[in-house]
Amino acid sequence: MVSCRVRNLRALIIIVCGLLFMIITGLVIWRAVIRIQRGTFTPPSTIPIEFCRHGGTWDNGRCICTEEWKGLRCTIVNFCEESNYDNLSFRKIPAGKYGPSTQTCEVGTPNAGSPKATRLCNLTKDGEIKLENATIGNCNENLETLENQIRNTSWPAQKISAEAQILTFNASKLTADNITSAANVVGNIFNNPANETEAKRIAVTTVSQLLDASEDDFQRAADSDKNNTFKTLIEQMEIYSLSLNNTSVVEPNIAIQSVNLSSEDTGGSADVRFTVLRGSSNSLTYSSIQVDKQVSNLQPDAQTELQILLKTKQENIKTCGFVVYQNSKFFQSKTFTAKSNFSQKIISSKINGTEKDQSISVEMVFNPQFNQTEFKLNSYACVFWNLSRNDWDTRGCLKNQSLDGFLYCRCNHTTNFAVLMSFKKNYNYPKSLDIVSNIGCALSIIGLALTIIFQVATRKVRKTSVTWVLVSLCTSMLIFNLLFLFGIENSNKNLNTNDEGSENNANANANNEVPAADTIHIPNPTCTAIAALLHYFLLATFTWNVLSAAQLYFLLIWTMKPLPRHFIVFISLIGWGFPAIVVGMTVGIIYSVNGDDSQWELIYRQEEICWLAFQNGNNYIQSPLLWSFFLLVTPILISNVVIFIVITVKVLWKNNQNLTSTKKVSCIKKILSTLSIAVVFGITWVLAYFMLIDNENVSIIFSYIFCLFNATQGFQIFVFYTVRTKIFLSKASTVWKSLSSSAGRVKSVPSASRLKLRLRMYTLVKSFPTLKERFRLLDPSEFTEEMSVSESGEANSSI
Repeated sequence: MVSCRVRNLRALIIIVCGLLFMIITGLVIWRAVIRIQRGTFTPPSTIPIEFCRHGGTWDNGRCICTEEWKGLRCTIVNFCEESNYDNLSFRKIPAGKYGPSTQTCEVGTPNAGSPKATRLCNLTKDGEIKLENATIGNCNENLETLENQIRNTSWPAQKISAEAQILTFNASKLTADNITSAANVVGNIFNNPANETEAKRIAVTTVSQLLDASEDDFQRAADSDKNNTFKTLIEQMEIYSLSLNNTSVVEPNIAIQSVNLSSEDTGGSADVRFTVLRGSSNSLTYSSIQVDKQVSNLQPDAQTELQILLKTKQENIKTCGFVVYQNSKFFQSKTFTAKSNFSQKIISSKINGTEKDQSISVEMVFNPQFNQTEFKLNSYACVFWNLSRNDWDTRGCLKNQSLDGFLYCRCNHTTNFAVLMSFKKNYNYPKSLDIVSNIGCALSIIGLALTIIFQVATRKVRKTSVTWVLVSLCTSMLIFNLLFLFGIENSNKNLNTNDEGSENNANANANNEVPAADTIHIPNPTCTAIAALLHYFLLATFTWNVLSAAQLYFLLIWTMKPLPRHFIVFISLIGWGFPAIVVGMTVGIIYSVNGDDSQWELIYRQEEICWLAFQNGNNYIQSPLLWSFFLLVTPILISNVVIFIVITVKVLWKNNQNLTSTKKVSCIKKILSTLSIAVVFGITWVLAYFMLIDNENVSIIFSYIFCLFNATQGFQIFVFYTVRTKIFLSKASTVWKSLSSSAGRVKSVPSASRLKLRLRMYTLVKSFPTLKERFRLLDPSEFTEEMSVSESGEANSSI
């Protein structure tokens, strides 16, 4: 009669667990199908992928072409073909740039490996492409020797300028010392009025090439510069802009325009508007600059990148000059830190004569170019470069209202102007956990808590070390699930939602203050702490997985009985200590290297969720997720899979002629025992590697399968290691019988029945530690009895 009730209860439990599994599986399949359909039937983009030709990319409503092509769809040739000159050969050269010879300086010369010559593919003001004669360099010259020669007026400036241009051709190889030396050489060329025009023209090319050097090298050059080399060069570029006699010099990274004025042009006032237009590439060209006289206001349009209007009442002004820098590398600030790769154009305006007692007004409009899907404008400041401080300053400059995406500024003096912008990154904060994750984690939390209580309450009955291993595994997994369920989402997500749509209006009227950096980050130490705890407890879970596997291997394969002395202490130090060392070293190394950076925590964790960071591109090797998690977990999973296969083949599925049960029952028990080991070994985590498959639909399917098995891992442990035990089934049957018998009498004698029921439950709880049945790990019902006749029976009966 009792065994019948036990079997009925077992069947009821199996039915309930099966229904739960079917419901969760159905939800997983439903969510996967919806996601696949959304990915498959996404409306096509309004711009076809092949609209931009020859490697061009679509960005902010236009095709960004490579250097060799231009036009609306990047279909117009913008290069010079391969050529030869005096036994020197040159590959394809983009228009407006110099190309190197394939022949390089011999080994042993100061410039070994550098090109012997360069050749200009000239782009005229009329848009005609013309290949100029090659300029042959001297392999025995370097920037340091040129720096010494330029001080001697007897040396030909044009030759020195050409040598400097050749030596700075490959900006990626320039060091901080090279940048300082080259800037000093071209600064001296501009500073000497006696130098010929062509020497200065070539020097402009050198300045443009220097602006392709790395930001880090420029910062080191500025820090070590004791002679204010950059300051001198900036001043000389302003003066040079007044000497071009109504002409312009344009290079890919710098444009210089001179405007001559007369009383007929100005009518008693000097009002000139200078415009930089957006082109089909990010390089400056003659067609991208425009000058207008006799204008009274700014008139930006969709093609305007920046525009400056110079107004003055001084009638004796005859010349004004403008200089546009493609980026701010010559303007190394101590108060503003540029951490991103935004192209920050600098515009300079200058008039002949002094500005004292002159009524000057400078109006500007900037059209910031940035990836609007990744960033959003947070604030900006209208600034000028203060040559006396060598830093940005806001004195005499005001912000006007920002309209239609344009940023308006007004200043009462002429110099080098810029708009310093700070951006917030548009993080794709994920939505709240879906129903599959919520249900799975909730079931796991309940199951793990009950398993821990059961294991602790019955520890004296079973008297086996497996209890400590299983309890430790369940504890680490329980805390991880709680942290994951309630702490994985970043609280900054709510701040991002509340601030959305209010930035532009707020910042247009804000004070004109220099921002500290071009990107801002809202620190969240709580999220960092949660990421560290998730890192620790998930590593602890995997560590206890492999320790459980090792223990079973000793007991079942090596038949090690009893286990070595202090075995529990030893594995406890490993299980809880090893993850602590890894997490501590990871956080410590990242903080020691990047502690000066206010955003150092984003090197350790992600902003979207409170979990380890993973760098995209070539920096993935530096990702904490890779070297402090995957590289550790991968060998653990491999060893667990190997031990799982060994135990399955040599123990669980080994043919035993002494088995008395039927083949059908034996097969079911073997399957259940195999699954119980797979769960505690964490074998299902192998599915995470299948999520890395490049096919999106396949990856989605494996991600939901992974979610199904691992979100419910704690519940699976509860089913296999608590529900299926004789102790649990026996006591559950007793409780069920008591509840059933009490239910029949609850209407007639309610108060007495409740009292009796409470006494029975109290007696039940009190009797847990004195139960005499033994708990079997691999097969709680009958597996141990069957294995007792095998060679490893003594070991198995202790599990």
